[in-house]
Amino acid sequence: MAEGASFSVKTKNELARVFPEKICCKTAELSALVRMDGTVTISAHQKTGFFLVTDNSGIARKIYRMMKDVFNQDMEITVKRKNQLRKNILYQIQIRDDVQAPRILEALGIWDEKRRIIPGVPKDLVRTQCCRRSYLRGVFLGAGSVSRPEASYHLEITASHHKQAQALAGLVNRFAGMQAKIVARKQWHVVYLKDSEQIADFLNIVGAHQALMEFENIRIMKGMNNQVHRRLNCETANLTKTVDASIRQVQNIRRILDTHHTEQLTPALAELAELRLQNPVLSLKELGEMMDPPVGKSGVNHRMRKLEALAEEIEPAEQP
Repeated sequence: MAEGASFSVKTKNELARVFPEKICCKTAELSALVRMDGTVTISAHQKTGFFLVTDNSGIARKIYRMMKDVFNQDMEITVKRKNQLRKNILYQIQIRDDVQAPRILEALGIWDEKRRIIPGVPKDLVRTQCCRRSYLRGVFLGAGSVSRPEASYHLEITASHHKQAQALAGLVNRFAGMQAKIVARKQWHVVYLKDSEQIADFLNIVGAHQALMEFENIRIMKGMNNQVHRRLNCETANLTKTVDASIRQVQNIRRILDTHHTEQLTPALAELAELRLQNPVLSLKELGEMMDPPVGKSGVNHRMRKLEALAEEIEPAEQP
């Protein structure tokens, strides 16, 4: 994949090099590309044609080659800049043949024999799993995008109307585990996936295997980083809790000593009180290991609670 290109562009560049072996799959992918990225033209003399526009040279070459493979039809390719100030190049692939254009549009399920537009996804072209994969590949090439996985998990396909979006979401959701959703955005309707597992599955479905490997590697690294952050946050919280408890324990012991209530301390409590004052940052387990004989963490905790209860019994007036 080319350095510097966005993840979405790199994914499309890869898919532009994926050519189905079967004619039926090529037809399905062409149908999706024309549906998502094409425009039908009818001249003043009622002559029909259609064209597709893309800024990706690989996609333009793919359309030209598959049109030749499926329909033995050459297409005109025009190259032009978006505007004079920018370097972006647009590729327009066009068929002007008034005889061939309607025949191809009908074969692609774009319109019927009476030249009426057929909405949604043509069922006859997506009967098999391989054709459904090819159709979705064409859909993504024509109107899809996927976010850089380092930043967020988001894949979307832009449709011109709600029924088309519903049909596309339905096709995506025919694959196990997929739950594509739809949202309206200005005059468009967007089919989207935000779950990282489902995005990975979609990349696999359409055949973007290099993009999938990159996506998975980044996802694993993000998962590891999140796990490390969670562990650090947990350890920081535990350390804060330990320090706060230690400060409170030292305050309780000093309160007992300052008010001369040491006669109420058993030898075991006196030993623990002295160890805590000498080692304010040690854990209860470490304090227990220093006692003679050693005491477990629960035993040390039990004695600390006795020291705390004794400190709480001291009247405020008794404090200096």
